[in-house]
Parts: sequence; structure tokens; C-alpha cells
Amino acid sequence: MKKLHISTSINGDEAQFICAPDETLLDVLRDHLGLTGAKEGCGTGDCGACSVMLNGRLVCSCLVLAGETEGAEVETIEGMANGDDLHTLQRVFIEKAALQCGICTPGILVAARALLEKNPDPTDTEIRYWLAGNLCRCTGYDKIIKAVQAAAAEMRSV
Repeated sequence: MKKLHISTSINGDEAQFICAPDETLLDVLRDHLGLTGAKEGCGTGDCGACSVMLNGRLVCSCLVLAGETEGAEVETIEGMANGDDLHTLQRVFIEKAALQCGICTPGILVAARALLEKNPDPTDTEIRYWLAGNLCRCTGYDKIIKAVQAAAAEMRSV
């Protein structure tokens, strides 16, 4: 099988990798590049655990072929923190106990960041709608919604 040589940007850094034409972005991130934050929960785009940003758009990386990222910009959960400083969303999720097992958390954080970049003052309903593609089986959603609201308020005040 012919391999593809891909040049892309991942979390602001130039990256190159070789992949099979049928490999997903999720597989390449985890298996070739060691970026294991995105998780495979379902493999069908229904759970959001593998959410990443692709050219500024929220996508399920299990549904994107790695070859489609040629020349693209990919942002993962690993790119959210600034060195040792957690992103406000990450810190507030910890403070508000809005996570448990961690399978869904990276995808929810990436989706919440995408929301807040688009709408820095979302209503409860808008947060719920935006995060509807992210399934959590451990915490329920109340703490997650409250954490996004608190992070949004803090980010607006800076």
C-alpha cells in the first residue's frame, strides 16, 4: 500500500508524518505523534472524545483521514496549555470537579474552547447545545456547564 507524506501544523508547530491512505487523524495523533489526549470513544463521531480543531473548525478526528490534513492547522488538547500554565478552562474544570475518568474531558475542553472563541458570553442553553456532541458517562453535565460558565466569566474579565 502506498504511503502518504503529510506536512501540517500541529499546535502551532510544523509537523511531518507518513501514514497509510486509510489512517485517521486520531490514529496518527496517538500512534505516530504521541499526542494521546484525544481518545477513541466510539470511532463513529458520536461521542466527541476525539475532538480537535482543524483549520479553526471543531471536528471528530476519528472521522478525518490523516491525508486530509496536508497543509492544514490542527489544534489538540495538548496545545491548549501554555507551557506549565493551564488554560483557564482546564484550571476551572479541575477547580469545579467537572471531570472524572478523563476519557471525554479533552474533547469537551477543546469544544468548550471553540465555543468561547466564537461566543465569549454563552447562555446555559448555548453551552449545552455546543457540547451536545460530547458524551460523558461519569460526571453528568451540570458541573461541566458550570465550569464552562465560570471560565467564560473569568476570561471575559481579563
